[in-house]
Amino acid sequence: MSTAPEPIPLPVTAVTCLEDRAHVERTTALELEAGVQRLRLGPVSALVVDRTLHAELTAEHQATVLDVRIVRSWTPRGPRPADHDSALRHRVHALEEDLLALGRERDRLQTRLGTLGRLAADLLREIGEGAGSGEAEGPRWTLELNRVDDERDSYSEQLRALEARLVSRTAELVTARQAMGLAEQEPAELTGLVELTVEAAVAGPAELRLSHLTACALWRPSYRAVLDGDRLTLETEATVWQRTGEDWSDVRLTLSTARSTPATDPPRLSEDRLTLQDRSSAERRTVDVELREEEIADLGPAPVLGLPGVDDGGEVRVLHSPAPVGVPADGRAHRVPLSSFTTTASSEYACAPELSPLVTHVVRFDNLSGHTLLAGPVDLVLGSRFSGRGTLDLTASGAPVELAYGSRDDHRVTRHTDETRDTAAISQRTVLTRTVRVHLSRFSTPDEHDERVIVLRERIPVSEISAVQTRLREEACSPVPDTVDADGIALWNLVLPPGGRRTVTLVYEVTANAKVTGL
Repeated sequence: MSTAPEPIPLPVTAVTCLEDRAHVERTTALELEAGVQRLRLGPVSALVVDRTLHAELTAEHQATVLDVRIVRSWTPRGPRPADHDSALRHRVHALEEDLLALGRERDRLQTRLGTLGRLAADLLREIGEGAGSGEAEGPRWTLELNRVDDERDSYSEQLRALEARLVSRTAELVTARQAMGLAEQEPAELTGLVELTVEAAVAGPAELRLSHLTACALWRPSYRAVLDGDRLTLETEATVWQRTGEDWSDVRLTLSTARSTPATDPPRLSEDRLTLQDRSSAERRTVDVELREEEIADLGPAPVLGLPGVDDGGEVRVLHSPAPVGVPADGRAHRVPLSSFTTTASSEYACAPELSPLVTHVVRFDNLSGHTLLAGPVDLVLGSRFSGRGTLDLTASGAPVELAYGSRDDHRVTRHTDETRDTAAISQRTVLTRTVRVHLSRFSTPDEHDERVIVLRERIPVSEISAVQTRLREEACSPVPDTVDADGIALWNLVLPPGGRRTVTLVYEVTANAKVTGL
């Protein structure tokens, strides 16, 4: 074992932050002696995963690592604050000592009052017995009773003042402890030292690189979108939390979505038997249909509520910090800049009355960051003011991005639907006619003079079987939709002047033959 009084420093030089842990790399320079020797390095975090500890030596001469392990020790805080502690900690210690002294004084006063109470009871019993036996010592009894009562009153007043001081000191101690909890962090109870056993052919310098996994560290992507006219700046950041027990100072930070916990073996395949059977006579005579809601989505992972993990689309993504960063071990969120780009964005005021009676400011642009944008929250800034917070979906490099900058308070949208059903007597065909009316209003201030284009979207059912057909009645629509896509989304581009109003009428038919049921 090395006889050096202090262990060799082993600073953190690079960190790869994963979804729920971190891979830490440390480097230091060593002066090796010839032969086998054991060195102590550290201190390091006690949260090091032992089985992931790996050490390598780089030396001009032959040197081999024989063994590397971490030794943990517990160093509890002393009962009294040290000289280098803060004034707040010294104040807390002084209040605790004052409360102990006041508690002992209160116990002494309560004991004295109890003794005086028993003395008064004995004196009253003696007076009763003396009066019963014919003794008449009124002046003496009066003097003794007055003396006992005076002492009891004096000690009771001292106890009352002491109780008030105890309440005041307790409240002050609670406030001081809360302030200390917010301003200072307790030191880690466990500390670790790395014991390294090496064998060197000759004495000389060597460089040690040690790596390991550690818990209590994670990261999530976050963004900041600034819209100024038709120019949009998107800043990509990584929000990093870590409470490993040691600060990361001036380290190379890498962000990865790799997950080391799931097993690498594929799931076992089980048999799935398919059987054919003839349809019954009732099934041949009827076609059972139903209306269902279908979400139009692109290829990719299923959406999740909130952000429980890093959504990387099933492929490991790696991001790098452009400059060394520092992340203190305080467990708080720290933002690390990753990339930024400015591009031209197109704005649209969109409205889907069936989903929401709001007109939303939607901005579209292309991802020019040069890397995939992971799913995460985005701070929305419109001009020079904070507009709100939204969510950015997983977006590949160069793919279009869509952000909603909130709703417009100066627009009002109302929607009404009417439905009629008619069945032909001869063909028994059912015709379902639905009329949708949307009223759109714009409230403007006197200084507004520009027109605004509102993109209105309504949907028409899309049939998957030939027994049910849908048809848009263009002659009854006012105005006719500009476009109707394959998913049944009808679109209007409505121009609203200041204080303007528009009414949109959509009429479509759903026709089903006699075999269809459930419509």
